[in-house]
Amino acid sequence: MYAFILHAHTRPEQAEAFERLFRAYVEPSRAEPGCIEYHMLRDVQDPTLFIFYEVWASREALAEHMALPHMREFHERRMDYLRRDVELREIEMLSSAR
Repeated sequence: MYAFILHAHTRPEQAEAFERLFRAYVEPSRAEPGCIEYHMLRDVQDPTLFIFYEVWASREALAEHMALPHMREFHERRMDYLRRDVELREIEMLSSAR
């Protein structure tokens, strides 16, 4: 498995647009064959901070996800939404996914 936590610090004026955009991606992402877990979170104290917790069957499964047209388009335009580039932390799964 391949798991990570991603922090996306949005521009204040783009936070709502970012939320709408990615809320629409949650269920389709979860339906992908290689997706084990996909969670979108928003920090309560800093509403411009979005956190993604994702577990994929493999790095290859994530690569397939990232190659989808909507993900490629977001990657190209991400700085329209973000204050700084995303922070990605790979994590080791110490407990099993549900």
